[in-house]
Amino acid sequence: SNLKKKRGNLNNHEKERFDPTQFQESIVQGLNQTGTDLEAVAKFLDSSGAKLDYRRYAETLFDILVAGGMLAPGGALSDDMTRTHFCLFTAPEDVKTMKAYAQVFNKLIRRYKYLEKGFEEEIKKLLLFLKGFSESERNKLAMLTGILLANGNLSALILSSLFNENLVKEGLSPAFAVMLFKSWISEKDINSVAASLRKVGIDSRLMELFPVNKRSSDYFSKYFTDAGLKELSDLAHNQRSLGTRKELQKEIQEQMSQGISFKEIIAYGREEIKKSSISEQKMIGIMWTSVMSSVEWNKKEELVTEQAIKHLKQHSPLLKAFTTQGLSELTLLLRVQEYCYDNIHFMKTFQKIVLLLYKVNVVSEEAVLKWYTEAHLAKGKSVFLEQMKKFVEWLKNAEEEATTAFEGQSIQKKIKNACVVLI
Repeated sequence: SNLKKKRGNLNNHEKERFDPTQFQESIVQGLNQTGTDLEAVAKFLDSSGAKLDYRRYAETLFDILVAGGMLAPGGALSDDMTRTHFCLFTAPEDVKTMKAYAQVFNKLIRRYKYLEKGFEEEIKKLLLFLKGFSESERNKLAMLTGILLANGNLSALILSSLFNENLVKEGLSPAFAVMLFKSWISEKDINSVAASLRKVGIDSRLMELFPVNKRSSDYFSKYFTDAGLKELSDLAHNQRSLGTRKELQKEIQEQMSQGISFKEIIAYGREEIKKSSISEQKMIGIMWTSVMSSVEWNKKEELVTEQAIKHLKQHSPLLKAFTTQGLSELTLLLRVQEYCYDNIHFMKTFQKIVLLLYKVNVVSEEAVLKWYTEAHLAKGKSVFLEQMKKFVEWLKNAEEEATTAFEGQSIQKKIKNACVVLI
């Protein structure tokens, strides 16, 4: 008798574990008991994972938590299944409530790590079902998704669902994106959002939120700026600008490899500044990278300095042509610092490169002093400042004693004296 009873209990337990109807009824009953107390919901879900098969019924679990019951294709609730009124879609539409729901999902997935992948698949599916939800339900889902993305509970890859042709055509994708990005940015900032999008390659696809006939920079910018998301508009603009700069750098390097004259390359660069609305600061960065990428550098520290000075002296007209502004000179110095830091065998070459650029009038005394006193990067700061110390001291003394020791000297003689100081 006892053996039969134990077997019966075991069979019921197995039925509960592997029957979706039983699973749904168990979850719905628990949510009805906890009601709107989300801390109690989190505790209920935590304890239920020990007796219910979350791994097998992950989709059912998340459907219930979001919509109150199992969802049929398209987003409608299944008619023949038990439902609960205590879920995300019936909750108040405010940030505080959405943050509380985000904590429920966060705790659940932290406790049962294997649910992580299933949860991402669930969100991707829900995004595809947007047309089947009400506007309020879409708004709550967007806010929740933004918070979960900010907290690192989801990968930005889930946003690929928004590029679905039907969602884009209906105008649901950009509207949902507005709510989502507002929520995400309010939790973090645009730089964090940009990094997450860049990591999965979504940053370059944002234009796909709109139909083909509306995929213009002006339309994108106006849509998100009018919606109060100028940060997103600027991010997309910068992304497009980055693509343009990469293509431009590739073209300039190609021209160099073909032996095209500096005069023609300079003319091409100036024309691109006008045509592509690129600033001179951006162009000097492109030109520096192009010049430094056009040669194979010696890996020996003692030989690379001589090679670099010879190469840069030869190509100095290209750099000089795009440092007509003080800010451009400073930009170049920062790029030099960054390059020497990132390429370890150039660490001891920094000072000699700057001296050469000063000597051939690519950068001015003012730019060097501004870089030294306040505008330098943190990268290799102590090493590079120490390298420049003597030269900067000479520049300051030359400026202060312009009417004495250096009075009447030509620019060339001053430069010669500076070289002597540094040798």
